Amino acid sequence: EERKRRQNLSDGPSPKKAGVELKYMSGFGNEFATECLPGALPEGQNNPQKCPYGLYAEQLSGTAFTAPRETNQRTWLYRIRPSVKHYPFQEEDEGNFTNNFNTTPVTPKQLRWKPFDLPAAEGVDFVKGLHTVGGAGDPCTRYGAAIHIYSCNTSMSNRAFYNADGDFLIVPQLGTLFITTEMGKLEVAPNEFCVIQQGIRFKVDVSEASRGYILEVWGNHFVLPNLGPIGANGLANPRDFLTPVSQYEDLETSYTIVAKFQGKLFKAKQDHSPFDVVAWHGNYAPYKYDLKNFMVINATSFDHADPSIFTVLTCPGHMVGTALCDFVIFPPRWAVQDHTFRPPYYHRNCMSEFMGLIFGNYEAKEGEFLPGGASLHSMMTPHGPDYKCFQGASNCDLKPVRVADGTQSFMFESSLSLKTTKWALETCEKVDDDYWRCWQNLPKLFNPNQK
Repeated sequence: EERKRRQNLSDGPSPKKAGVELKYMSGFGNEFATECLPGALPEGQNNPQKCPYGLYAEQLSGTAFTAPRETNQRTWLYRIRPSVKHYPFQEEDEGNFTNNFNTTPVTPKQLRWKPFDLPAAEGVDFVKGLHTVGGAGDPCTRYGAAIHIYSCNTSMSNRAFYNADGDFLIVPQLGTLFITTEMGKLEVAPNEFCVIQQGIRFKVDVSEASRGYILEVWGNHFVLPNLGPIGANGLANPRDFLTPVSQYEDLETSYTIVAKFQGKLFKAKQDHSPFDVVAWHGNYAPYKYDLKNFMVINATSFDHADPSIFTVLTCPGHMVGTALCDFVIFPPRWAVQDHTFRPPYYHRNCMSEFMGLIFGNYEAKEGEFLPGGASLHSMMTPHGPDYKCFQGASNCDLKPVRVADGTQSFMFESSLSLKTTKWALETCEKVDDDYWRCWQNLPKLFNPNQK
């Protein structure tokens, strides 16, 4: 059934179909400069009286004007028409997408979802295919996060989307995304992810039915974690992040701009493509990263290291050292610890842990946690290896072994107490009601007469 749905292909355009060879600039948070036409970037200033080629200058601010220089983010766009040229906004159908968590069900139980469905109907694009799993906080007060699933089978065609509330971190699980942004184009395949920041307009094209995960954050942007004693190199290295070079289209055609504002969706018509930026410079731009480039740090003597060593990106929270959200992966690696229970330990956490599986088998629950599914272990809810994993890891020969080959799982970890939506708990019909049973066979091993 899923294979049939994946064959429900879209006829919409994509960079790959169009034969466009995508090019990128390397680095995380760099000051980039890129132009499609020679001299399109003004020399020596940002806002000349008349821009080259008759372009309009437009600044996109990702932080307050007065933010410290080391955290200040903005980009200057030189475009054919200013983005203000559109008709009035109207409300848009939101489907299963929401940022309102005040009326959602509450449960502390361990949750696991079977793989989320691909669209049963034709014509479901990225925006129509957004489904909210849960979240916490308020986009109006600019502090919080939400987790969504996207499931689509059609390209966005003459539709574009932007998030006025926060940033999207998008993790494809099935199907490659061909993303057109104001700054250029990204091709994002499974085992890669991309970040599209607040306010940046984009559209998503697909060549097959596609599915994946989204972490949305409000109030801050993602940064690389500090390395501390690790040193100058390791984990996700800045040079492996890729930002698109400028590409533009000069199209006079009907376009719909879908805006996410204060947790609601709106739409506005305009008579031209929003992707008409001929040149831009700045440090506020979308980027992608290939997870195979992550340099793994792991324990080499004894004990299971805390999963924070696998942090790719973090979105800082109000409390120093505590993230609003972390993006963590569990990549292929060696396990070599002596006299150690090597899988993840049993745990109760002051953070919320949402896990997804891109492909393969997760080591602590092989065969039960499936690609395209998810789990949520809420604050202080116990979790850990199932009976099969515990038995195997407690009695195996502790020789050096490879872990997670052919597998890529990840975690969105948040300091917020996430509330699940009705769609996640009921409507999607994917909750594994027997998840709790995987721990029930754990035996009592205590013997006061044997150490």
